[in-house]
Amino acid sequence: MSSSSSESPSLSSASSLSPQLIADMTTWRQHLHQFPECGFDVNLTADFIAEKLESFGIQVERNIGKTGLVGILKCGNSNASIGLRADMDALHIHEQNTFSHCSKHDGKMHACGHDGHSAMLLGAASYLAQNPEFNGTVYFIFQPDEEHGCGAQAMIDDGLFTRFSIDEVYGIHNFPGLAEGELMVRPGSLMASESSFEITIKGIGGHAALPHQGIDPMVVGAQVILGLQTIVSRNLSAISDTAVVSATEFITDGTVNVIPTQVTIKGDCRCFTEATLARIEESMARIVAGICQAAGASHAFTFTNTFYPTVNAKAQTVYAVEAAQKVLGADKVNAECEPLTISEDFSSMLRVKPGCYVLLGNGVNSVGGCALHNPKYDFNDRILPLGARYWIQLVNDRLSTAMVD
Repeated sequence: MSSSSSESPSLSSASSLSPQLIADMTTWRQHLHQFPECGFDVNLTADFIAEKLESFGIQVERNIGKTGLVGILKCGNSNASIGLRADMDALHIHEQNTFSHCSKHDGKMHACGHDGHSAMLLGAASYLAQNPEFNGTVYFIFQPDEEHGCGAQAMIDDGLFTRFSIDEVYGIHNFPGLAEGELMVRPGSLMASESSFEITIKGIGGHAALPHQGIDPMVVGAQVILGLQTIVSRNLSAISDTAVVSATEFITDGTVNVIPTQVTIKGDCRCFTEATLARIEESMARIVAGICQAAGASHAFTFTNTFYPTVNAKAQTVYAVEAAQKVLGADKVNAECEPLTISEDFSSMLRVKPGCYVLLGNGVNSVGGCALHNPKYDFNDRILPLGARYWIQLVNDRLSTAMVD
């Protein structure tokens, strides 16, 4: 592949998508918003997307990772390829908006903008199919179940990167609070992992007036919670190992005058590298076991990783920045943003293939400024052409007709 944007062809046409395509993207986005589906149960959404891709003349492969799909568009004679990913699933949230394209599926809504992500990628697919100015293969990846952190891995396990020869993979997410027309990204760790833990401590319960006759799991649990806070402050580097360990639930089977027999502690961990993630789990297991053993209590400990850190490859971040600067302007692209403690399922794809994930501003005020996962959220349709143009520019840069096999 070309390693310099100076070798890529001019893309003046991408700077002015047709009014009809922009209108189509808006229609598609608002249609998807009205019929949200969650998890892997995105059959209507996948059917809609597949029908659109096929109408553009793009080959479609279905049922990858249950309900995921891949559109395949080839042009020229190059073996080079690029994967572009959008997520399709919604959230189990009751929408509180009242506009005409409000959710028609009670208790479900596109509160994270995956409807917009899918519409932007469809727009880019439509344009590229009609204007094949690249040399290679574009894979349009539409993924289910991002919100639960299972969809990307399901597609990978079902052969996403073995059935399809994808050299590198890119993703995009809207970002409320960042002005529309602006984009931010960084090489390396952009977003944190998300892991949950559950600790069950069993003691000997009894009368609250006679604690000496048992083993109080409440006290042991309190010591465990305090001990967990030493992981970040004493087990990890203050320079290189940014992390958060939070105990969020403390559940007992006791009552006002009864010392419980058992307590359960649940919580959440975030960090930015897999090495740090492994050290957190190891330290947590050691602390829990040590405190419980010292108190004479028994315990069970589980640590579940849902999202890996989202780690952008250095070279692919440069390519993404160059494409974004051409579309948005250099002054609108922050190429060294601060890392974020939110998490993203696309991280699983970046563990297998080099790539880059970027954040595109959804707006800061009444339009696009509402936080994600909020019942009042809506995707800002004005950024649809910006996302589509970014995808188009990236494809033409990376699959330049100037490349030679």
